[in-house]
Amino acid sequence: MIDRKIAAFAGLAALAGCASFGAQEKEGQLSAAGFVRLQADTPARVAKLQALPQNTIVFAQRKSGPVYIYADAAGCNCAFVGTPAAWQQYQQIRAANNIAQMQETTAELNMAAAEDWGGAWGPMAPGWYY
Repeated sequence: MIDRKIAAFAGLAALAGCASFGAQEKEGQLSAAGFVRLQADTPARVAKLQALPQNTIVFAQRKSGPVYIYADAAGCNCAFVGTPAAWQQYQQIRAANNIAQMQETTAELNMAAAEDWGGAWGPMAPGWYY
């Protein structure tokens, strides 16, 4: 029981450690999906970037059509802009990554549970085979 609590705590600590890389991972996923990175390299662009909700994807209707925008003023000082097709591709990438993370977590929890298969005495405990 204690081993399971330790394993669960270790898993949570590992996920917390990944949180610092979350923005970089998200930006990589956005780029892979076809979002275009736009650097805020002028005062006007910096002001527009800072006016957007940060670290979240928002929908906007532009003259050229609908777009999805991810703003990261504190991190890369940039925005990622994508079309509806890029948004759909991003959703697919995100779903695939979530499935992979769930499978990895399940495997780790199963491994931790398997390590505790014999109790304090292991398979040599009296009555083990009965």
